Amino acid sequence: MARAVPETHAEILTAAARRFASTGYKGTSLQDIAGEVGCSKATVLYHFASKEALLTELMAPAIAVLVGLDARIAEQQRGADAQRVAGEGFVDLAVRFRREIALLRGEFTELLQQPAFVHIRQISDRLIDALAGRPDRPSARIAALVVLAGIAETCAEFIDIPDDELRPALLAVVQRALEPVT
Repeated sequence: MARAVPETHAEILTAAARRFASTGYKGTSLQDIAGEVGCSKATVLYHFASKEALLTELMAPAIAVLVGLDARIAEQQRGADAQRVAGEGFVDLAVRFRREIALLRGEFTELLQQPAFVHIRQISDRLIDALAGRPDRPSARIAALVVLAGIAETCAEFIDIPDDELRPALLAVVQRALEPVT
């Protein structure tokens, strides 16, 4: 008996997330996604204009939180408050959206080149500045970048650790790794 053709947006998103997580964004085709869902590539394209549109929708909730974090950091200007808001905010974002982060593992830099994600690079730079506390010091910026990358990688690796264990461990690392701003 033939399987009913699933035509729901959510089923396609779920299949895309699974495929991106297992074979990467670049390694996944729309045909792969269609095959996993049990529909045609045309059905996928009916719901999503492109593979980039699929990824954009998958990442939209995390990006919205990142944009909100950027606004909260901007309100603090610079200094210790901005560093605290950036550190806590990024840890919270990474813990909450660790499955989405895992989808991008190893491809983040390339994905930032896509038009839908160009603004993320600018937000990342401001986040690094806030975490560094002293963006004019290369050593502070290096530490901030290592912290961001480490948080993202850790969240992608430890998907099954409960939030209430992961969050405090990450915050402790942030505090140890960054120079305090005076």
